[in-house]
Amino acid sequence: MANRHLSRSIVLQTLFEWDFTGKEVAKLSDILKRNIEEFGPGLTDSSFMENLLETVVNKLETVDGIIVKSAPDWPLDRISTVDRNVLRIGLAELLFGDKKEVPSRVAINEAIELAKTFGGENSGKFVNGVLGTVYKELGEPENEIVPPKRKGKEPIDLSKLPIEKLGGAVVYAKEGNTIYLAFVHDVFGFWTLAKGKIDASTPEEEGVAGKILEEIGIKVKVGENIGRNEYVASDPEKGKIRKQVSYFIAEAQKEDLKLKETGGLDDAKWFEIDDIVDLKMYNDIVPIITKSIEIITSGN
Repeated sequence: MANRHLSRSIVLQTLFEWDFTGKEVAKLSDILKRNIEEFGPGLTDSSFMENLLETVVNKLETVDGIIVKSAPDWPLDRISTVDRNVLRIGLAELLFGDKKEVPSRVAINEAIELAKTFGGENSGKFVNGVLGTVYKELGEPENEIVPPKRKGKEPIDLSKLPIEKLGGAVVYAKEGNTIYLAFVHDVFGFWTLAKGKIDASTPEEEGVAGKILEEIGIKVKVGENIGRNEYVASDPEKGKIRKQVSYFIAEAQKEDLKLKETGGLDDAKWFEIDDIVDLKMYNDIVPIITKSIEIITSGN
């Protein structure tokens, strides 16, 4: 196992140099060979390093999109080169690796250790938060507990965490007797609600309208508040943050949706109410959507 940890360290150093110098794929093999000779002479696990490196590069667009989705306030170029490539390694093993060879918990814990060793003060927490989010959104395969409970550690005191406000909406439109709902599709394969960070000094309704316009390109009339969600996320500089999301009902004209260019989302569509039962959605927004449909249809 120690050899595998060293192998991952060498892959990280290779990706760091590759990323820092312009991502020329043709140079990757030479960079890896040089790093093996310098940092791992005698290692017999070169095939593991080559396969991991190949997976990261071949799946780079997908992996980077998931990083953006899981850390929406941190564009890739604002995440340090070390943290960015640790996440790429962790996600490559978590999503595309052989679970019999590298179980999910091992992939996540190895990435956290790489971040602690080569990154900054909060790198371990940041990588832990992002990979933990991905793991949960995948449905926690293998029923593993990730991350393992920290013995002797006090539970997080939510009252001491900084709060970040977000706003979202169930956007609907009517055409005759037909009601449509607008959803965005993320890189994890889920249909979800448009939302974003709003200024705490701005009225929530105004902030939500602005975020909907920014994310899917349509103007909305924001109505009733229909629920709130809260979760804890990791920030590479601030550590853990409480994110509080307020959801509203918002009416719009059924116009073409214009998805904001972002690595976290890949589609936006209108659906008739009867069709949404077949959509893959996050459990925490289902009650929000159900309540909104009851309100919308009761006034129809």
